[in-house]
Amino acid sequence: MLIPIHEEMTREALGSHFSPRALEIIIAANRKQDTLSGQIGHDEFHFDNNAIEKGNRYINEQRGFVLASLLSPGVLSAWIAFGRLTHTAQDFYSHTNYVSLWLDQHSGMAPASRPIEIDPVQKNLLQSSSLHSGKIYFPLDVLYFIPFLKKLSLKFLPDDSHGKMNLDSPKQGPRFEYARVAAVKRTQYEFELLKKILPPEMYVKFVDL
Repeated sequence: MLIPIHEEMTREALGSHFSPRALEIIIAANRKQDTLSGQIGHDEFHFDNNAIEKGNRYINEQRGFVLASLLSPGVLSAWIAFGRLTHTAQDFYSHTNYVSLWLDQHSGMAPASRPIEIDPVQKNLLQSSSLHSGKIYFPLDVLYFIPFLKKLSLKFLPDDSHGKMNLDSPKQGPRFEYARVAAVKRTQYEFELLKKILPPEMYVKFVDL
């Protein structure tokens, strides 16, 4: 998703759980994943190019870094690792077809018209053989990000391209809100998961309240 949307979602999901200074560091680490150095050669940061397994492994690694960092005297590294984790978890819903798979199973049913109903960790969808993410096709997917060339690039991009699959902003249509809601819920889920596994003293250190 676009950087301002990542920040907005992270504040919404975590704003009441962390101190202001912790939240700002988490957000800064989240945003940094979308800098040029985080875009080139790091499909696992964004679940691009069908890097589903690599993306999941990256999330697990960052969760492990949070735990390891909290065993040291400082806490900064834990917040940075959690910020990286949240970015990748959020991108899962805007860069894969998870939302489409969820909507397909509710075709014609009430939940399909209510983004708030989406389950971000539905096991059968997470393990579905139909789950895939957008591929980056050079140079067309680069041209997609140039406003006056966007329409032209879309005419030639395959259906499985990032340009055609992404739900990075409201401009992508009504499915974006499902991706956004799922991303916020997943961010909250990741926080609650750490809350469950952290000893009380480490949890207090982590949230910095």
